[in-house]
Amino acid sequence: MDERLAAIKMLILDVDGVLTDGRITMNEKGEEVKSFDVKDGFGLKLLMSAGVEVVIVSGRKSEVVKQRAVELGIGQVWQGVEDKKILCRKIIREKGLGKIEVCSIGDDLPDLDVFGETGLRVAVADAVGEVRDAADFVTEKRGGRGAVRELCELILKERGDWPSIGFTEQSRD
Repeated sequence: MDERLAAIKMLILDVDGVLTDGRITMNEKGEEVKSFDVKDGFGLKLLMSAGVEVVIVSGRKSEVVKQRAVELGIGQVWQGVEDKKILCRKIIREKGLGKIEVCSIGDDLPDLDVFGETGLRVAVADAVGEVRDAADFVTEKRGGRGAVRELCELILKERGDWPSIGFTEQSRD
């Protein structure tokens, strides 16, 4: 890719269609069920262990997302967000980061607002056309199927952190 990956200090993620394949499954009790790719989760853990902050910003609310974020150690989880642009601008400003230090990954039209606030914009392979067109990079993997891991690896490798990251079995997802 390019040197912009090495500058990343924060990754802003959408959930449905990025960390999941975008499907919403309901069980007979009306409870939501989501599937997450374990490799995406481990990639996020590696990224955070290298000092990159991960933030989840979703337009929907889901207890499952909250639980998954806790499992992964993601501290900033924003759900039910109607205006992603304003929230992302606020988060970035409060952290004292410049646009160039922030990467976002998305799949659908609401993510375009986040793209406008970040210096590196990534679309998952199965994102809608407008998001792919607005992205600096499109992953080879689909949302919920390794796209986030692909991005995490790219960032870590460009930063020179990939081979030097130490981890134990306990840190695995």
